Amino acid sequence: MTVHLEVAEGVGTLRLDRPPMNALDIATQDRLGELAEEVTRREDVRAVVVYGGEKVFAAGADIKEMQGMDHTAMVLRSRALQDSFTAVARIPKPVVAAVTGYALGGGCELALCADYRIAAENAKLGQPEILLGLIPGAGGTQRLARLVGPSKAKDLIFTGRMVKADEALTMGLVDRVVPAEEVYAEAHAWAARLAQGPAIALRAAKEAIDTGLETDIDTGLAVERNWFAGLFATEDRERGMRSFVEEGPGKAKFV
Repeated sequence: MTVHLEVAEGVGTLRLDRPPMNALDIATQDRLGELAEEVTRREDVRAVVVYGGEKVFAAGADIKEMQGMDHTAMVLRSRALQDSFTAVARIPKPVVAAVTGYALGGGCELALCADYRIAAENAKLGQPEILLGLIPGAGGTQRLARLVGPSKAKDLIFTGRMVKADEALTMGLVDRVVPAEEVYAEAHAWAARLAQGPAIALRAAKEAIDTGLETDIDTGLAVERNWFAGLFATEDRERGMRSFVEEGPGKAKFV
């Protein structure tokens, strides 16, 4: 398998494993989608890390495989491509991308599916599809623009240029930059901390934010309102409020 799932401390790590550059061929795309659905279902997975290994996150799609596809083949394939990435984006749990080395094309698009991105100091990110006479096809034109704004997204997509970690941090493409040898540990620690949090409330927060970004504010507020009220039916809400009153903030043990 070109993607593995490892679970420890409530954290599921989706580990890309297709040397040397983790090129995202069709089999890898499909496997990502399958494992995204698995971690969505599994109660022992409370948060997720997406990781490509110590040297590279993912250098993009498998260009040799794509070169052999004609228009009809890609019409039939493009929806499945997007669906596999969307399955990662819709995992109803906190997801962090641990980015080392190259995260280009589909690799960058995969990182965009996470809620948070921790990058190595040597990371390089970009959407170079334009250099192939193409545009991003796994969500890059949509998720990148929503994350960094349309003008910065157009700069990266129009030029196909790569950005180093420091520039990626400045533009908001990544959220934290650490030494390469610390990337996975930092990502796992971020996920492990949230894995101890109130699972339903975290799911509610993610859904409210993501839905709100896709719709008008009144609809977003309705989603927020319904989740907010609904959480009053959970044991975690009872525990959180009781702990706050009796012990002060930040000491609750959630189920």
